Amino acid sequence: MRILIDKTKVMALLLCMSFTACMACSDSNDGTGTTPEPEPEPVPTDGVSYYLTTSNRAYDLTPGTLDFGEGSNMSPSTVRLDPATRYQQMDGFGAAITGSTSYNLSLMPAEARAKFLEETFSPEHYGYSYVRIAIGCSDFSIAGEYTCCDTEGIENFALTTEETDYVIPALKQILAINPDVKIIAAPWTCPRWMKVEDLQSLKPYNSWTGGQLNPKYYQDYATYFVKWLQAFKDAGVDVDAISVENEPLNRGNSASLYMGWEEQRDFVKTALGPALQQNGFGHVQIYAFDHNYNYDNIAEQQDYSLKIFQDAEAKKYFTGTAFHDYGGTRDELQDVHQKAPDMELLFTETSIGEWNNGRDLSQTLNRDMENIALGTVNNWCVGVIVWNLMLDSDQGPYGGPGACTTCYGAVDVDNTNYTTITRNSHYYIIAHLASVVKPGATRIGTSGYTDEGIVYAAFENTDGTYAFVLSNANQEAQRVTVDDGTHYFSFEVPARAAISYRWKK
Repeated sequence: MRILIDKTKVMALLLCMSFTACMACSDSNDGTGTTPEPEPEPVPTDGVSYYLTTSNRAYDLTPGTLDFGEGSNMSPSTVRLDPATRYQQMDGFGAAITGSTSYNLSLMPAEARAKFLEETFSPEHYGYSYVRIAIGCSDFSIAGEYTCCDTEGIENFALTTEETDYVIPALKQILAINPDVKIIAAPWTCPRWMKVEDLQSLKPYNSWTGGQLNPKYYQDYATYFVKWLQAFKDAGVDVDAISVENEPLNRGNSASLYMGWEEQRDFVKTALGPALQQNGFGHVQIYAFDHNYNYDNIAEQQDYSLKIFQDAEAKKYFTGTAFHDYGGTRDELQDVHQKAPDMELLFTETSIGEWNNGRDLSQTLNRDMENIALGTVNNWCVGVIVWNLMLDSDQGPYGGPGACTTCYGAVDVDNTNYTTITRNSHYYIIAHLASVVKPGATRIGTSGYTDEGIVYAAFENTDGTYAFVLSNANQEAQRVTVDDGTHYFSFEVPARAAISYRWKK
């Protein structure tokens, strides 16, 4: 189903007060055959609000409310919250604002763009709260491969039109909607004049793809980060966190830089960390690694960040470790947490595309809820970020050679009108988390009902509300009761569905 951004909202959906009532409401339309977008609801003062999505799109982030149960709860399918058992504090959930995403947003009619961003980022709507951007180019840059200092000499640093005309305006519009959105940034490569073929020969390496950072340019490259952060700050965008290198073990990305754990340790310890502190950016968090669970099967790079953290001087500059999921399994999150429990984990990239049925919600909704959304937060991640927020209906625009030509966005915009939006699984899984789990929330314990096809997580928000997010991958509806010790409620979760609840304690 495609959702037309400028369609009139159907207020009848807001009157659906139970599962049965909402079933009746979901069939209503505006005469075009397209179910109009529901208006998100505030948290009720004496009940439960929810969003429901089914893999057949009969429910499409459809809001509703429930009353608390009366009398004693005797349901055998009860999940009990345990707020005394506390895990990580959440930073937020979101998507990447790449050059391609920013460009597509710029082509949308102003009213349609404002409506989409308001719906996506407003805390009163789906509440996306974290975005990822590139320092220089990524493989989804409209300008192809570039850095902000392609002429040799750090004095030649300057933002490009990709930043000034597309990325920064998109970020400023997002921040105007939700000033608390957190931003993390990563470079895909250093300037080519800083590269060498290897650290033994130190032979110059004039290529966007691969190569290594020449140690003699450590200070210049640290200054590059500082200048980039300052330029964004001067433009009205404060960046909260960085990773040192996107996919440091990937030599084949369209723009890339190989950086083993020893290099990253030494660069941060001797140059980047001190430079940030000395130039007013000591508050900017640094995440190590930012690559796959399996370390690209390179034996000497296993436990990449853990090896860095063994150096106390280097460790003091890092907040934690960032991961992608293009290789290995999320079990690595649990392993790294157990070995470095004082360091955060952040999930920063995953993609959908032709190779994994990315536009088929019947195949992707529960898979991605289990593996990405709930699978990461239940393994200590403080945030979850997916790749491009928006690509066009031709899967672009994308960058130079080596860029992904088969990827989809969290949403795809029809490039014949730049108004018609199609939501894919990555939009839904982030919305199901961000709509009810707010920055600063703490993941809490649960006990009781389990089922092979049921995955869930519970949270306590700082505003006195609980949040509960559940995926039902079964082919049949499952009645689940949630009990917080004071209140309980029951709901028959449809087959192949995701649902998010929020209520006051």
